Amino acid sequence: MAKNKITSIVQNSGFKIIFSLAIVGILSGAVLVFVYNYAMPKIKINVKSETEKAIKDIFPKVNKIENMKDEVFQVMDEQDKLLGYAFIAEGNGYQGTIKMIIGVDTGISKIVGMEVLESQETPGLGAEIAEQNFRKQFEGLSITQDIEYVKNQKPQKPNQVEAITGATISSRAVVNIINKTVTAARKEIKG
Repeated sequence: MAKNKITSIVQNSGFKIIFSLAIVGILSGAVLVFVYNYAMPKIKINVKSETEKAIKDIFPKVNKIENMKDEVFQVMDEQDKLLGYAFIAEGNGYQGTIKMIIGVDTGISKIVGMEVLESQETPGLGAEIAEQNFRKQFEGLSITQDIEYVKNQKPQKPNQVEAITGATISSRAVVNIINKTVTAARKEIKG
């Protein structure tokens, strides 16, 4: 009699539903952990490959890329002559994270080039930060002082770029990310 009473309570209380949901949750979590552990090495290889490709786009004569510290790289040619430095720059844009590779000369005084690795900016507007027309403005740009952006006019100073019309926030975000990262990388490189 007591056994039937317990069985009745268990069936009526929703214990089966809770137990079933717990099992499904545990199995789902286990599958996610497995997939994450399986995919992570491949993701790291792809990120490294993407980073190296971006550095090679900035420094076409690169033969060797050495990771100095965290996300700062020395870039050398075939004779092991230093071409410059590259570093990963990351920060918030209008709609999400912007991640870039910035290449600078050996004196850390001019930008050699910039490539956008990741961006979630508005298609057609903020996404133009990855377009050649915007990125080309940074080539040869002086970084001895902070970069500035100007709206609706051509740059007048050697440290200015023209903001993208309709995407001032994204343009400002790129400039701020570069300024912040150049300052930090300069300290890491020069010690």
